[in-house]
Amino acid sequence: MNKADLADGLVVGAVGSTALNILTYLDMVVRARPASQTPEESAGKAADALRLNLGPSEAAAARRSGLGALMGYGAGLAAAVGFVAVARGRRQPLLRAAALLGGGAMTLADGSLTLLGVTDPRTWRRADWVTDLVPHLAYGLTAAATWNRLRPSGPDRR
Repeated sequence: MNKADLADGLVVGAVGSTALNILTYLDMVVRARPASQTPEESAGKAADALRLNLGPSEAAAARRSGLGALMGYGAGLAAAVGFVAVARGRRQPLLRAAALLGGGAMTLADGSLTLLGVTDPRTWRRADWVTDLVPHLAYGLTAAATWNRLRPSGPDRR
């Protein structure tokens, strides 16, 4: 993977992560649902596993909140960079790229939450799956469209 592809992959991941977050916050507004506690829980469990002291109670809570959000962005960026490695610099059919990007981001996020013991997708209800799936579809579609927009087409193709 060359530097330009890596940089484009980071842009793709940032665009997808932004779309995912916008849709998540819009869902919170429309359904008047509270924010998920899983990002903070996963940050706390990751810090414990790494034996990181996040400080006294109030400071630790603030740090878990920030770390949880950063871990989400990290997963979005990592999924896009992984996609770039598979795409090898080439444009991809939109739906295939959206499925790979969205599915990759969802697998990375939910897999890490499961490994940390924060959730168990086997116990999720249909509504839980929809709440998780829709923002990841938005991630996949926006990320794929951005990737293809950044890739040259026609005779100047890399």
